[in-house]
Amino acid sequence: MSQTVDRALSILPLLAEGPAGLDQVAGRLQVHKSTALRLLRTLHEHGLVYRQQDQRYRLGARLFALAQQAVEALDVREIAHPHLAGLNERTGHTVHLAVYEQGEVVYIDKVESRYPVRMYSRIGRPVAITVAAVAKLLLADLPEPERRAVAERLEYPRYTARSTPDAAAFLAELARVRRQGWAADLGGHEESINCVGAPLRGPDGRVCAAMSVSAPNVVVTADELLRLRPLVQRTAEAVSAELCGTAPAGGPGPSGPAGPDHAARDLLVPTGTVPTGTDPTESPAHPDDPSEDAPE
Repeated sequence: MSQTVDRALSILPLLAEGPAGLDQVAGRLQVHKSTALRLLRTLHEHGLVYRQQDQRYRLGARLFALAQQAVEALDVREIAHPHLAGLNERTGHTVHLAVYEQGEVVYIDKVESRYPVRMYSRIGRPVAITVAAVAKLLLADLPEPERRAVAERLEYPRYTARSTPDAAAFLAELARVRRQGWAADLGGHEESINCVGAPLRGPDGRVCAAMSVSAPNVVVTADELLRLRPLVQRTAEAVSAELCGTAPAGGPGPSGPAGPDHAARDLLVPTGTVPTGTDPTESPAHPDDPSEDAPE
């Protein structure tokens, strides 16, 4: 990188800490004041820094406008999809991506499993918000007052004996998810369906989406599925790094993390595998069956 460009860019993190005078900028860059002034003037001409009446400099409005434009231009689904497909290729299980919009958690992407048993969740369709792993991840990141308000206005259907019973239990679960950084739904919507998920974070550090891996217990048990958690988390971290523009050059490719750990490798489903206890000639469940709304 050009030394001049490097020095100019080094001014921005300094001013992010607060307004700074010419002497302070020159000292941080370890350059003569005339050099620092020239760099500041160039940044000022482009609106990236602003000179206050006290002659100190701060970050300029143009910088914030550019940052906002960059955030608005991010397409979470487009960036995440290759990673979701890679996770599906490694595990064979159904992979979902969801976001929180207008009081609902909605699927925005899905990669189908490779085995005959299918879940009829649909892109654009809301999830069962009180039990789904992706919903827990998205709601857990809300500010505490908003999180409590959402929990208190929800209804709590008893899908199974493991469903979340009430607002108090839901808030406790969200607090646990917030602490541990991942979530699971182990038979909370359907006794036969389990999933484990992880959050995707945007440039502001907030959770902007959530992804999950789901499988029926005729394919893998709940304990076996939970062993995939590190792989799911690494995939989510790879997507987050790409969203934030911090993914290293030559780092994870479209398929996500470098590969499953030893525990996860035992749970991968080869192409064409028919899970134990299933009939390879059996047709997928009807869209009106309970599996259609299985929380991911």
